[in-house]
Amino acid sequence: MLHRILAFLTTLALFAACAPVHARPLVDVSLVDRDTGESLARYPHRGDLWVAGTPGHRYSVRLANTTSERVLVVLSVDGVNAITGQTADPSQAGYVLEPWQATEISGWRKSMDDVAQFVFTDLGDSYAARTGRPRNVGVIGIAAFREARAYRYPQYTPPPIARGAREKRTEAEASAPTASARAIVADEAVHGQSIGTGHGGREWAPTSRTGFERATRQPEQVSELRYDERRRLVALGIVPRPSRPLWRDESPRAFPNRFVADPPYPR
Repeated sequence: MLHRILAFLTTLALFAACAPVHARPLVDVSLVDRDTGESLARYPHRGDLWVAGTPGHRYSVRLANTTSERVLVVLSVDGVNAITGQTADPSQAGYVLEPWQATEISGWRKSMDDVAQFVFTDLGDSYAARTGRPRNVGVIGIAAFREARAYRYPQYTPPPIARGAREKRTEAEASAPTASARAIVADEAVHGQSIGTGHGGREWAPTSRTGFERATRQPEQVSELRYDERRRLVALGIVPRPSRPLWRDESPRAFPNRFVADPPYPR
């Protein structure tokens, strides 16, 4: 009997050793409100992660490499590649993060030296809608790849760009027309999105180029963050309603304030 128990425990130990460990994602993605400096909370709802954006506020996408090797991150904002402006595909150009590197991508890449700021704006004013592609407004996604061979490159403060398999824009995308109001309204009816990401003011954000050979043709990680205006997420039950007192005491108080305020000046 003792031999059987020992054999059974040994088998269990072997299964435990061979069982796949829950792997961390290659890259952690989050949003930062640049006007408040806050990292925006992520709310899980029916398999999606949601973030509440404030119209008019600038934001950045924070990418954090959780591994000890370089990774390539293809960044999609509203279904548009944030570097090339193409309709996003995992095979395209992306940012390369050094081991354990964290960085913030603050806008649409305009050149090797500057970007157009990401800003929460009305759906119709979003970059995707203005270029005739409103269908995927409200989703920020990444496709992450491991590197095929280990390079030993110096650390970069800004993440360099690696060319994708289809770097060149198609003629249709390069000259994408402004979407008609009718098309935007139709897409609003599909998913009820109220805000998108606009093409904001230019800012200096230098980067460089680097080589990167992908270990696989398909990304090892695909992650999405959905976003919309807070009031809509509250209405959908995604974001908790702010707690309010059931009643308010309006009776006079002898000490309503701690200090003496200046009186109003005569007109």
